[in-house]
Amino acid sequence: MENNAKDIAKIGIKNLLSPKTPSIVDMLLGRGTEKVVDSETLVEEIQDRVHKSLNQEFLYSAVTEESEMFLRERVLQSMNMAVLFVDLVGSTSMILNLPKEKLATIFTTFAQEMAYVIKRHDGFVLKFVGDAVIGYFVAEELSTSVASRAVSCAESMLKIIKVGINPILKSNNLPELKIKIGIDYGENTIVRYGDDLQEAHVDILGPSVSMAAKIQNLAQSDQIMVGGDVYAKLHGSIQEYFVNLDLEKSNWDYKSAKTKKVYPVYAYVGK
Repeated sequence: MENNAKDIAKIGIKNLLSPKTPSIVDMLLGRGTEKVVDSETLVEEIQDRVHKSLNQEFLYSAVTEESEMFLRERVLQSMNMAVLFVDLVGSTSMILNLPKEKLATIFTTFAQEMAYVIKRHDGFVLKFVGDAVIGYFVAEELSTSVASRAVSCAESMLKIIKVGINPILKSNNLPELKIKIGIDYGENTIVRYGDDLQEAHVDILGPSVSMAAKIQNLAQSDQIMVGGDVYAKLHGSIQEYFVNLDLEKSNWDYKSAKTKKVYPVYAYVGK
């Protein structure tokens, strides 16, 4: 197989949607080692909400309070975590061409549903940034579980967009969505901007946050990419779903803090 990002993305989405391909979340459920939810259940839940939202029968609730409480109690602590960026592709075109009401519906649906998927995989929703959602998965102990959970979340996100949300948007004459996802792992520090213990903004700072954003920018439409530190923590059976990306022809020159060599990136290709 040619190690080309566009080719890999096409093969990856084909394998992801194939009924013959076991999903990562199904593998985790089979081991009984993860508290995760199968994608079919998530699709059913999401389609019900999206239908109601489009008919103005459902209002999304806030989803970042749990994260804020978690971080506020741990200000100045450093924690290992997997950080996930999911970005909506083609948002500029939507902004220029859609009526404000439809634009608001699409952006709200995308952001809130991706946030719900993060929470259903035991992650925290950090914040919404323009047309992107940032989530994180905390590793209290160094183990494969946090990386596997983040990757299964990404896989669920992509499947839910393709088979859950897009058919409904299409039937309502709204544009279908494409996303790209980047994930990285590492130690991040929790910070508070200001001295107000209850109201001052809290956030996470660390190399994995910025690297996850950079990896997401590198991805193609409807593609999942992970950094080398995430890949290293995945179980071997899940590593088989990814291929090392050939970065020689790209502008990628970010170095690993550990090895001082170009930081490797792996693209989802499925099985």
